[in-house]
Amino acid sequence: MKASARCAILASMVVPVLAITTALPAAADPSQPRTVLQDQPSWTSQAPVAGDVPAAQPQRLVVVLNLRDESGAEALSSAVSDPASPQYRQYLSSADWRSRFAPTDATVAQVTDWLASQGFSIGSIPANHRYIPFSGTTAQVQSAFATTLKDYTKDGQPTAAPAAPLSVPTAVAGAIAAVGGLDASATKSPLHLTGAEDVTQGANGKRANSPTSLAPQDATPQDVLPPPKPVFRNSGPCSAYYGEKPAATVPQILPDPLTYAPCGYKPGQLRSAYGTDLTLKAGYDGRGTTVAVVDAYASSTILADTQKYASRNDPQHPFRAYQFAQSLPTTYSFVNECGAAGWYPEETMDVQAVHAMAPAANILYVGASSCADLDLTAAVNTVVDNQLAQVITNSYGDKGEPASVADVEETHQSLLQAAAQGISVLFSSGDNGDEIANTGTRQVDYPASDPWVTAVGGTSLAVGKTNNYLFEQGWGTGKAVLTSGAWTPNPPAYLYGGGGGTSRLFAQPAYQKNVVPTAISNYFHNGPHRAVPDVAMVGDPNTGFLIGQSQTFPDGKIRYSEYRIGGTSLSSPLFAGVIAVADQVVGGSLGFLNYKLYQRAGTPAYRDVASQGVTDGVVRVDYTNGFDGSAGLTTSLRTFDQTGTISTRPGYDDVTGLGTPNIAGLLGGSPGSGNQSGPGTGTNPPVHGQPQQ
Repeated sequence: MKASARCAILASMVVPVLAITTALPAAADPSQPRTVLQDQPSWTSQAPVAGDVPAAQPQRLVVVLNLRDESGAEALSSAVSDPASPQYRQYLSSADWRSRFAPTDATVAQVTDWLASQGFSIGSIPANHRYIPFSGTTAQVQSAFATTLKDYTKDGQPTAAPAAPLSVPTAVAGAIAAVGGLDASATKSPLHLTGAEDVTQGANGKRANSPTSLAPQDATPQDVLPPPKPVFRNSGPCSAYYGEKPAATVPQILPDPLTYAPCGYKPGQLRSAYGTDLTLKAGYDGRGTTVAVVDAYASSTILADTQKYASRNDPQHPFRAYQFAQSLPTTYSFVNECGAAGWYPEETMDVQAVHAMAPAANILYVGASSCADLDLTAAVNTVVDNQLAQVITNSYGDKGEPASVADVEETHQSLLQAAAQGISVLFSSGDNGDEIANTGTRQVDYPASDPWVTAVGGTSLAVGKTNNYLFEQGWGTGKAVLTSGAWTPNPPAYLYGGGGGTSRLFAQPAYQKNVVPTAISNYFHNGPHRAVPDVAMVGDPNTGFLIGQSQTFPDGKIRYSEYRIGGTSLSSPLFAGVIAVADQVVGGSLGFLNYKLYQRAGTPAYRDVASQGVTDGVVRVDYTNGFDGSAGLTTSLRTFDQTGTISTRPGYDDVTGLGTPNIAGLLGGSPGSGNQSGPGTGTNPPVHGQPQQ
């Protein structure tokens, strides 16, 4: 597959048209009627102004266009996704979507003509007319949108954003849903955790590679991306399987005996625990399906690393070159601000996790040109509008939700199109639990909270000596460090955990009615709302997955090494692999999954993860410097199911959703038995394009 070169510098999603007129800054022509599009970001009201954005500073932005008949698109996407509908699995092609719902050529011409009249240069517009990239100067932006741009001090860093509402001439306002790129704080970070959180995270829980500000810079060619980050390695002792090595010499402060943490589960252990080894024996291994992995940037060693990893840890299922393809931009942006090298382990984990669960599936890696919101959404759009995959897994997200549903319109529309075309879109639910520590209020993360996403939460998983499933608990980690023979603090303090809770933005979708308890759906006492997550798989990095990645060693050389990793960014690609196998079993794409998933609530499709209280944990011994024993060792206790205001419970809960998948039950019968009366019914979808070698 040829690399895609169309990713522009895109950033935040903003608010669609409000049918009002307002007083405007002096830059606007008072004789021309104008309509307000959006207010300035809400965070600016609490941030001190550091100065003006220079008038000549380059700005690279995007206009998001309104769909034609968005309510009709919602209705159609529901109908093709709901097994109770006569239209179930009668998916549209991307050409059908464009002809029915995409903005027309005339609309695109109207908006591009106006942008050009303001002196902007127009970029490459995708075939589905989702957005119009454009570029100019700060002065041109302020004049065209009748706003002012300021540098604010946010989290100790200068961060550019509008200081006044944006407006456009009323003649073009009806076509425009949003303008993106003006809020420099709108970025996403990868959700993986190595467990070396003392090194990779600050005191506020934010990862070091999560930027606050994106200053304009020249594009960076593909071949000059930074080398991998310094090597991280796990120390010992650790266990080959859960419970192999009891930690009997440390203080026992939990009801159940402590064990040394698993060294990192291997593919065969996870397939056995979740039941996909049964489908594998029946000949169902994901063959003929394509899973797209979307992240930012690209690891130059991903194919070689994954092939070596499979040969060492899953030799019966090699990763063949023809199974892998990439779609990449020709240049990248904000390489330093986004911490480009921090995305390499995310990509590595995602690809290797998909292959672990669906070892014959094709994998398409799509690398966004930066960590900015709309760069990542543009990468998803590339997959959707070109029908490149049946499943898309995404392991990134905001910390919390935006202030308005309108702020997410561009992403929401891409998700709608994916559902209409029969593409399953999965997002990690987040690694910060209820987000109170990061945002000050209980929140769920976006895009996981979008009703057209299957949000995948996290668990702590125990796999036994014979690769047997022992138990799972909700992923909520408490941490205490062994100090002078005692655990400090005692009880352990909350560290991180799977994201979940109740959306403030989205009302309860139909598929969650009569399944999600009112105590969760109406948590904020404003009526039933979308609950997160939908399902879960292992995410706890302390019971995590072993991956293999080329890393930079202290001598400056790049070498392959292996280490344990986790996060809900592990949960999502694992579940994507499960769905790839399910697609093969039913002979076509299952599409948007949530209607089907919730119709199987309370059945053997899932293992229910109910609260046991904080009864179990593992002991970790880590290199203090993350690499070797020269700086000493740190011994810590990591508890399970310490989840805060969200909690596991019988049935649906806001840590693990419906539960974790039991694939035989999820498929409604044993693979190969002919009993596919559940998700396998309906009209087969169009064949999706397969990546070429």
